[in-house]
Amino acid sequence: MSSGKRPSRPHSADIDFTASLEADELHFDESPETDVRFFGQPGHESASGSDRTNLPEKVERGVTYRNVRVDYRLANRLTGPAHPDSEPGPAPRPTD
Repeated sequence: MSSGKRPSRPHSADIDFTASLEADELHFDESPETDVRFFGQPGHESASGSDRTNLPEKVERGVTYRNVRVDYRLANRLTGPAHPDSEPGPAPRPTD
C-alpha cells in the first residue's frame, strides 16, 4: 500500500527535509494525532507528505503493521520581498 503523496512543490526549496523509517513491526496503542503547519514572514510556499509501504494514511489503534516503510518530505521556499533572489541585501560579514 503506497499513498504516493510525496510533495512536488515547491520546486526550488530553501529548506528540504527528508526522513525515512523502516520497521519489521509497528504497533499503535493509540491513534496518533499529527499536524504540520507553516507560518511566518516573509511569505512562503510549502509542501509536505509521505510515501508509505504497508502503512495506511490513517492507522488503526491496536493493529500491528508489518514490513513498514515511510519516506517523508517537507519542503519550504520563502517568497516576498525579503527573499534573497528578489531584493539585494547587505553582503555577509566574514567570520574569524
